[in-house]
Amino acid sequence: MASQGIKGPPYRFIHGNTKEIAAMKDQANTRTFTDISHDIYPRIQPHFFTWFQLYGKNFLNWYGPQAELVITEPEIIREIVSNRSVSLARPDLGSYHKKMLGDGLVTSSGKKWASQRKLANHAFNGESLKNMTPMMVASVDLMLLRWKELVGSEVEVHEEFRMLTAEVISRTAFGSSYLQGKEIFEMLKKMSTIAGRNYYNPQAGLLSKIFKTRDDLKSDELQNKIHNLIMETIDERHKMMGDADDFLGQLLMAKSNNQLSMQDIIDECKTFYVSGDGTTSLVLSWALLLLSIHTEWQERARQEVFQIFGKESPRFEGLANLKTIGMIIHETLRLYPPGTAIIRKSQQEVKLGNLTVPANIILHVPVLAIHHDRKIWGEDAHLFKPERFSQGISEATKNSPWTYMPFGFGPRNCVGSNFATNTAKITLAMILQQYHFTPSPNYVHSPVHLMMLVPNNGVQVTLHALK
Repeated sequence: MASQGIKGPPYRFIHGNTKEIAAMKDQANTRTFTDISHDIYPRIQPHFFTWFQLYGKNFLNWYGPQAELVITEPEIIREIVSNRSVSLARPDLGSYHKKMLGDGLVTSSGKKWASQRKLANHAFNGESLKNMTPMMVASVDLMLLRWKELVGSEVEVHEEFRMLTAEVISRTAFGSSYLQGKEIFEMLKKMSTIAGRNYYNPQAGLLSKIFKTRDDLKSDELQNKIHNLIMETIDERHKMMGDADDFLGQLLMAKSNNQLSMQDIIDECKTFYVSGDGTTSLVLSWALLLLSIHTEWQERARQEVFQIFGKESPRFEGLANLKTIGMIIHETLRLYPPGTAIIRKSQQEVKLGNLTVPANIILHVPVLAIHHDRKIWGEDAHLFKPERFSQGISEATKNSPWTYMPFGFGPRNCVGSNFATNTAKITLAMILQQYHFTPSPNYVHSPVHLMMLVPNNGVQVTLHALK
């Protein structure tokens, strides 16, 4: 790579650059925002911010002994997207991620992935999403019923949206109530925290065959409990098998046709819980913060909702007409993408642009860095400006749509992206029909990367009833 002009920080024995990265992130996290600034990239990824300036658009760093090529050049990203042998390849995400997700759609590969993807595509097709809409509306109704007691006071909406997403997923995918899924959600959250704090420890999990750390023991315990709870949910759902409209029903049908094993079903359930919870609750949390600050956009969105739905509950047929809310969601996902990176692995030597990339190098596309790149988005890249999406993603990205990737890219893009977007549209529409909201004086802006880009101290807004 050096002979092709690729530079980077020097390799350190065993740890590579992980200690360096962890130290830079720790230092950056000690600095707090004095105001609500969306220019978060230097704080969330200070190592990339520094190394891009030192080494250029693409550089090589080391995740332990594993070489990692970090790429921000749009044309090379386009080639990764279009090269199926690269865009489909996923590296090993480590033992903690494996315990959390199993061998589900996110982590599997080859024929198994293709089969799982086909099932998931069917579970989230247009007709399925239409059938899910009444259940999404019912879940939001329950949340808003709680909010009636909170008018005029502070609401921590991130936790509210986590509860809502759990309810929506349980209803639409598993036919169970939120209370039944609550324990699974809470345990997966703990697993996510363990995986997040071990992210920059290349030895994490490797030594567990010799001796187990506290995190190893805790993650083993959580893995077993999650397995047992999902088995209970599957047993209950199995007794109710009358149709296969929901996600779990279709998985069980696939098992009866010998397409999936019981472990496959458990892994797919875990994957949907983790992916659905993170993406949907986060886009809603950041969107409500942004709309509480930018009240002109809040009012524009509200008028659109009243124009399309009046005071009635949202209908599936009208969701596509929520153009303003669609622009707001796009801009929220640009500024605060839930996942800050897309990781692939070159399984064989491959030509990408003017680079020849050897086999077994990790390809790291830093989503947050690209979403905040002023050369792509303009000098106002750090500002909330939904109007940049008024003519669609291609126009917003100057005909480089592959540089906008909140749901990944290529064949392995997030299969539940429309599910997440529809849930967000319905939720925002129903909130706007009843309330307006402003930032709480107690809100402290502290986005942090813990597996996903989360508000470290939650998102507090003050709720006001519409007159």
